[in-house]
Amino acid sequence: MSDKPSMTLSELQALIRTMYSSKDEARGVDGTFMWLMEEVGELAAALREGTKEEQAKEFADVLAWLATIANVADIDLGAAVAAKYGKGCPGCGAMVCACGIEEKP
Repeated sequence: MSDKPSMTLSELQALIRTMYSSKDEARGVDGTFMWLMEEVGELAAALREGTKEEQAKEFADVLAWLATIANVADIDLGAAVAAKYGKGCPGCGAMVCACGIEEKP
């Protein structure tokens, strides 16, 4: 277990909503999606060449922008993840995925 602070998806969404909701709503889903894609590119670069600290920051940015889009689209990320993955792999149904490596569950 880590001594570092953590938060749930619901807490992240609430934090992002508090900090940025008026800007995010004005930008809309399409504009916000473009920011997410930029952050995904930065994460890809950090995974290839960055330090663990740089990678961690980019993972956080990607997750924050995903939470932003979910807020604008009025989607509860925690509920969505639980509904899709909470009872096992959506492909094979097992808690430890048994799908072939070439399959996308």
